[in-house]
Amino acid sequence: MKKWFFILVLLAGSLAFSIAFHPGEKPVTVPPSPQRTGDAKDGLKYIITGDYVNSGLPLSLYRLAFGKAANNFLERDSLNADVRYDFNVVKAPNGENIVVPNCLQCHAQSFNGQLIIGLGNSTGDFTKDQKLNSKVFERIGLTYLKLHKKKYEAAKEFINVGLAIGDKLFTDVRGVNPADRLAILLIAHRDSTTLKWQDEPAFDIPEEVIPTDVPAWWMLRKKNAMFYNGFGRGDFGRFLMGSTLLTVSDTLHANRVDQRMDDVLSYIFSIQPPAYPYPIDSSLAGKGRIVFNGTCSQCHGTYGENGSYPNLLIPESTIGTDSMLNRSNYQYSDLVSWFNQSWFSKGAHPAKLVPFNGYIAPPLDGVWITAPYFHNGSVPTIEAVLNSELRPEYWTRNFDKTEYDYDKLGWKYQKLSNGGGKNIYDTHLPGYSNIGHYFGDHLSDCDRKAVIEYLKTL
Repeated sequence: MKKWFFILVLLAGSLAFSIAFHPGEKPVTVPPSPQRTGDAKDGLKYIITGDYVNSGLPLSLYRLAFGKAANNFLERDSLNADVRYDFNVVKAPNGENIVVPNCLQCHAQSFNGQLIIGLGNSTGDFTKDQKLNSKVFERIGLTYLKLHKKKYEAAKEFINVGLAIGDKLFTDVRGVNPADRLAILLIAHRDSTTLKWQDEPAFDIPEEVIPTDVPAWWMLRKKNAMFYNGFGRGDFGRFLMGSTLLTVSDTLHANRVDQRMDDVLSYIFSIQPPAYPYPIDSSLAGKGRIVFNGTCSQCHGTYGENGSYPNLLIPESTIGTDSMLNRSNYQYSDLVSWFNQSWFSKGAHPAKLVPFNGYIAPPLDGVWITAPYFHNGSVPTIEAVLNSELRPEYWTRNFDKTEYDYDKLGWKYQKLSNGGGKNIYDTHLPGYSNIGHYFGDHLSDCDRKAVIEYLKTL
């Protein structure tokens, strides 16, 4: 079976410095929207056992390819106990046990042997050369399914989607995510009113695959908009349902999933970021807080008992980071029109897309563990975020185990002289640049060190 399968299943001086905005281009405050609430415990259960994706691999074929999971991180029982944490075993409409990807494909990561739910997956491999065991699938996958009519029927929807869009999802390097590309591809093949699959796309699709780093789920409770340019407005639950477009059969299926979003949102809003695990120099952190509040809080907010987050959209001309994500996927008029006229924009919990020429300044809760940084994962450490001269043009890291720098806050990395190969981040590739966000360059080395110490407390 082609490698598109794995893309679909794996699936962003001490003097205070004020940001200077370009004339006529000012930050925009995103207003809040009503959000649903429910039962957080039920929300987690639905995420890790639910059938929001209802077509996938028959359980027997999954076992043949992957075997039994090495760890039961989620402490699930029954059939789910033996599959990886980022898959669910569910019943297909025809009663067949199938294995489907769940939200933790992108929104969880193993860190020092512990699964951190809500941490964006920064080790996933969405390149053409995944290390997963594809030989079994290449040899017998489709043949096996077609010899078992009921199993093929349960997998048919998933297979059809994969054959149509799978080869258009590959990233150039490992550790970044093609989720926005996936959204455009799925939307182009879905009727906006009925959500039924269409073999031919309804509009032309851009060729480029723009990389993103997956933001931490725990930031969502502070945000008034979703996605890196803050164009996801209204009900967050509708955006969280994006994964259903892989196999949604119709609006009846979408409505059933929508009814569970109250609980899912409540769970996500309940997630707390992991605390920094080592001693913190409180005196240095106190100095860092003063520098941070004078330098960074204008966009990223303040923290502590009386902290506040401004929900600011920062113009592209001010932030200066790689603009391809914003200018391509986020400004694509057919995508915006489809969504704002679709089922997702209707009913009791409508959502809409409001494009903006720039990016939102995210909250920094738990920022110490969320490397790499910037919306495309181009900067390996916070030290390099605050000092652009330290940003490597080409760099690599260990994707197989945690090698984290708890002082510089980020991944330990090796600086290289050139690119080539999926494990080397190349900032010269389209969409992979590490330019912009030069606000920390104005600080002294002592102040940057203090800010980093303070960020460990968030």
